[in-house]
Amino acid sequence: MKTNALISLAIVQWQDGEKNETELLTRANVIKQDKTDIISYEDTEATGFEGSVTTIQVEGSRCATITRKGTANSSLYLEMGKKNFCQYETPYGSMQIGVLARELRNTISKDGKLYMKYTLDLNSSYLSDNEIIMTVKND
Repeated sequence: MKTNALISLAIVQWQDGEKNETELLTRANVIKQDKTDIISYEDTEATGFEGSVTTIQVEGSRCATITRKGTANSSLYLEMGKKNFCQYETPYGSMQIGVLARELRNTISKDGKLYMKYTLDLNSSYLSDNEIIMTVKND
């Protein structure tokens, strides 16, 4: 079932002891397929990826994929208890990063909330801790 929704998105990143936070309020397509929630939205200047579309696929509270296509292309796979290596493209080039999911709570079906916390590393060197806090409000 596909619905049009309004999402509130907070992206928090800790890097070198500094906290950076981005907030976004935007329209999104939300699809429920079996046990998977799929949220897709257009990025804006606020996220730094204007001209891209981000799609988040979440299977319960076990795993999630964050895919960005357009001016920036990346695919991050978060799986509880496992480190995954993913391709991440920037305007400056492509790199392989490690992704370790720390917490994943998907209650979109109940109260419209999604929380993801994960650590990124580059060449096995710590890069950042990240949180995504999303609220989905169906029209």
